[in-house]
Amino acid sequence: MDIESTSGHIGTPGFAALDFVGRGAALRDEIIGLRRELHQIPEIGFDLPKTHARVLKELRGLPLEIHELADCSGFWAVLRGGRPGPTVLLRADMDALPVTEQSGVDFASSNGAMHACGHDLHMSGMVGAVRILVQLREQIAGTVLFMFQPSEETAAGARRMLDQGLLEACGERPVVAWGLHEMPYPVGTVHISRGAQMASNCQITATYTGAGGHGSAPHAAIDPVPAVLDLGQQLQNLVTREFSVFDPVVCTVTQLRAGEVINVIHDTAYLGATFRAVSREATEHFATRGVELAESIATTHRCQVDAEFKVNCPTTLNDPIAAQRALDTATTLFGPGRVVDMDHPVMASEDFSYVLEQVPGAFFFMGALEPGVDPATAPQLHSPLARYDDSALGDQAAMLAALAFQGALPEGH
Repeated sequence: MDIESTSGHIGTPGFAALDFVGRGAALRDEIIGLRRELHQIPEIGFDLPKTHARVLKELRGLPLEIHELADCSGFWAVLRGGRPGPTVLLRADMDALPVTEQSGVDFASSNGAMHACGHDLHMSGMVGAVRILVQLREQIAGTVLFMFQPSEETAAGARRMLDQGLLEACGERPVVAWGLHEMPYPVGTVHISRGAQMASNCQITATYTGAGGHGSAPHAAIDPVPAVLDLGQQLQNLVTREFSVFDPVVCTVTQLRAGEVINVIHDTAYLGATFRAVSREATEHFATRGVELAESIATTHRCQVDAEFKVNCPTTLNDPIAAQRALDTATTLFGPGRVVDMDHPVMASEDFSYVLEQVPGAFFFMGALEPGVDPATAPQLHSPLARYDDSALGDQAAMLAALAFQGALPEGH
């Protein structure tokens, strides 16, 4: 097979001869088996020794340069192609959740943790992509950097890997980055947005301090509870009065605390809320106004307040040109009936956003809903009842490999 005729991008002569879908299909049973093993050994956060070892076992003996992080279970692997060219990054996350599984599958976990967010599929699909690209190594113009990341659920894993030199691992920085997430959408479908794919993940907290007293005599105390209740209401007013419906935000108060004894006015009361937005401007505006509200309410209620706004991870923002490449690649591989050009982002968050802040690229979804299950009533991500159809893992591997093989985005990007 002539190398020159089989390199390049989707639509160029010879690309179809690479048969990414067929190569993925040939690996499907193997990577489904790997996924089900990984599903039974879920681990949480940065310390994933069993998961780490099992994935590495799949990669040992392949022509890869592997770098393991010293302080956590993250690692990256480098595949250098047979011809010069740019570096492309592919990412898979590895951690699970502290959820007791109730899915009923015969390979369910039993250790009190669960891959309720599909990261077991992400790892397995990535291993499949590695194997496809190893098969095509001599035809690859450039280098592929495989990022196996811990602690996505804490929104801290990507930053640690970046801080420890991920983007410099190949000698030159990646020119494009790709990541994906399984979703409870029809199995095998691909969903991509040309802008924001997922929202930021932020939080606002406020601790009000007053002067405690007896529940029968609030006039002789400074009660911080009304301040907390007021802030909870005013945060909702802030969302509806200062943010456009065309730049969506979500604020949900999730924590209220003020002591245990029912006939005591306690000295302190606490509120915690999660905030999500799809634009940097909305995040910055809420950060300023949310804290201002907390402070003005403290004055109104004669309290002191310690208020803080924190960005756990920014908006997952797809580069439009990268998103178009992903749409075109999915359409070529699987047909237009399995591809969705998303109109609206998902308001959940993803710490791959930190990578996309530094490298142009795109994050996309692949459907993993079991056939016959109504998406409207299916258990969602993070549910102890969540079940995922892994039959599309071969296609997932094919999609990642095809994106990596194409190399850089168009010139002038």
